[in-house]
Amino acid sequence: MAETLLSVGIDIGTSTTQLILSELSIENMASVFTIPRVSITDKKVIFKSDIIFTPILENNLIDSDGIKEFVEQQYKRAGITKSDIQTGAIIITGETVRRENAQTVAKALSGFAGDFVVATAGPDLESIIAGKGAGTYSYSERQHTTAVNLDIGGGTTNLVVFNDGDIEDTACFDIGGRLIKVDGNEIIRYISPKVKEIIKKEDLDIYLNEKMNLKELDKLLDIFVQVLENSVGLGKKSPYFDLLITNKPLNTNLKIKCISFSGGVADGITKESLQNPFVYGDIGLLLGKKISGSLLMTALEVIPTVETIRATVVGAGSHTTDVSGSTITYKEDILPLKNIPILQLSKDDESTYNCGNLGNIIQEKVKWFIVDEEVQIIGLGVEGVHSPSFKFIQDLAKEIIKGLDLLIHEELPLVIIVKEDMAKALGHSLYEHLPKDYPFVCIDSIHVRNGDYIDIGKPIAEGSVLPVVVKTLVFN
Repeated sequence: MAETLLSVGIDIGTSTTQLILSELSIENMASVFTIPRVSITDKKVIFKSDIIFTPILENNLIDSDGIKEFVEQQYKRAGITKSDIQTGAIIITGETVRRENAQTVAKALSGFAGDFVVATAGPDLESIIAGKGAGTYSYSERQHTTAVNLDIGGGTTNLVVFNDGDIEDTACFDIGGRLIKVDGNEIIRYISPKVKEIIKKEDLDIYLNEKMNLKELDKLLDIFVQVLENSVGLGKKSPYFDLLITNKPLNTNLKIKCISFSGGVADGITKESLQNPFVYGDIGLLLGKKISGSLLMTALEVIPTVETIRATVVGAGSHTTDVSGSTITYKEDILPLKNIPILQLSKDDESTYNCGNLGNIIQEKVKWFIVDEEVQIIGLGVEGVHSPSFKFIQDLAKEIIKGLDLLIHEELPLVIIVKEDMAKALGHSLYEHLPKDYPFVCIDSIHVRNGDYIDIGKPIAEGSVLPVVVKTLVFN
């Protein structure tokens, strides 16, 4: 019998904050005599909040009291109380991801749901979340194609490439709608440092505390759009391409066939006329309009976007309660673990283990989870093979250790989740090659995906198995 949960999704970004309430239907898909496997069977958005500018204090930290007040107001508008909420997710992205922010916001909202996933997302993970929320991930999987999503927000453009449902690569550029801010009289009140550098080199007539010169702004927007075209392999390389890279450009040999857009600027791409281009106090609508006439729209197949500015989580309600297999390895003193983000390797990734390249691939993908220049604990999801050879186990263990060297250097626990029944053998090999008494967990018979979060409890059944909860972020 299906059960419904009321879930909340709160997205706190550099520029804007929003909240979505959704009703999730969950059902035990397992037979009567097997371990329960609870899966989401339906989702329905029942309330979308106002979209507000993220309240920021003078020290550039999130105003947690302001966020709390906003959430309370929206709950009241929706006609619900805190006790009605059963689950949810807070995603903190952009410039607001500093660790102190996550802690203060989580504390401020601790009474607003029973079991929140609180996740801080750096530029790479933000790209993935936006691409899933925009529907690009699902489109790529459904159509067996390669698609890129450009999530163009206030300060950055986050790119993610999906290939047949697998995450191929991510990138981020300092291009967004609020790099220049204007007041109600179109007087410029803010220009970002990198934009000031471009204005100076191009000798553009754009100055703080003066009225916006639309002709000169158009030249600047041309530069932004040329860099965005370059970001997906189109057009002649801009001299400002390297300057505007946030962390890294795309690095893929795959031919990108489709493109989608999300974020606040995406709304400007679809607007036919702009009666007041500065209605939001920035250049976002004009940037969107300039993109609408670019190579991005003609050289690639533009696919429909499910959501633009609301390309975000609607909650975290697919709680798949499970237990690990019985052939597992773990250090009990690190348990329990809670809200560990999953890095699931693709089949193509795993096929490189015998070439000695898997470790390098893991190293690059671990960087998706670096927040404020700090690496966090992750759960590495591995498919594995049925009846593996001794050599396969040894080689895989060495590649995993090589790939997770950033975590090992910081002495963070390693969490390995294997789908096939091989965690005990793999765990023994990891134990041999890791530093003495290094903390790790290696479990099997659990299915996870990128974007999931996992809880691992203390041992049960005389220590033979571990209880596991897989939390799936739910998108609109």
